Amino acid sequence: MQHVSLAAESRTNTGKGAARSLRREGKVPAVIYGHALASRPLAVDHRALGRLLEVIGGEAALLEVSIDGAAPITALVREVQRNPVRRTDVIHLDLYAVVENEPIVVEIPVHIIGTAEGVRNQGGVLDHHLHRILLKVLPREIPEHIEIDVTDLPLGHAIHISDITVAKGEIMNDASVSVVSVIMSRAEVAATPVVPAEGEPEVIKKGKGEEGAEGEEAAKAEAKPSGK
Repeated sequence: MQHVSLAAESRTNTGKGAARSLRREGKVPAVIYGHALASRPLAVDHRALGRLLEVIGGEAALLEVSIDGAAPITALVREVQRNPVRRTDVIHLDLYAVVENEPIVVEIPVHIIGTAEGVRNQGGVLDHHLHRILLKVLPREIPEHIEIDVTDLPLGHAIHISDITVAKGEIMNDASVSVVSVIMSRAEVAATPVVPAEGEPEVIKKGKGEEGAEGEEAAKAEAKPSGK
């Protein structure tokens, strides 16, 4: 679990106009809220925030947020809002204050390791359905990711939430949810012949060079008027 620091300053002006003014100054509007803490608007340096997000990436991380130089507040990044046109530009940041001895529910990235048996030797492809898992855990015990080893996973089988164990915390997703599976490739599905069901007659389309040609000639003869 990463621990990084972030300096912030209080702000009193809120709204779209105030947010635009902050961005022109090279700052990002932010807010911090959480346990026993009223929602508090903040401003953080755009460049410093960019560097921080590069460090933590998409992983869960605890931040030590120092507001106006005061003692830091431990918080998690709850939401990062980005410019829809320039995705590198952060336009708002939500921080969630946490208490060390109280568990919280967070989304943890899933990392797949190994090459599945069904992919190596059975012609299947890996289908990764669930990329983040909900985990109830103490803030200091939040893992950076959850690893799932698919090495022994054969074709037609899946790993479900019920198959996953974690060192700390409790997984909150439904136990029946599939996380990853090995399925038949589309090419294999397309090449699979259709076998008639038991008792169902098999329909064979005849070419003109066989009985089909004879049937066509008979039909022409019946349609031809007889001369008198």
